[in-house]
Amino acid sequence: MRMRFLGSTSEAGACPTLYETDRGTIVVQGLEVTDAEALADLRDVLPGETAVEVPRELITEIARRVLPGSGAANAFPTSGGTPSATA
Repeated sequence: MRMRFLGSTSEAGACPTLYETDRGTIVVQGLEVTDAEALADLRDVLPGETAVEVPRELITEIARRVLPGSGAANAFPTSGGTPSATA
C-alpha cells in the first residue's frame, strides 16, 4: 500500500494527520484514545483496531479537498468504484 499526505492541523509534522491510500481508503495518524469511558462507547472493535482522536476541522478541510465534486484531483484515482494503484 502507498500513501499520500493529505493534511494536518498540527505544526512541525506532528499528528493528527490524514493520508489517502492507493486502495481508496484514508489512514489516520494521531494520538490513541486511552480514556476508559471513551473506549467503552466504541462498538465492535476488532483485534488490531484502535481509536484515534482527530479535530473536526481537519476532517472537513480534507473532505472538501478530496471528495468527488470538490474540484480537487485525487492522488490515486479510482475506476468504476474499484481502487486502482498508481505506478
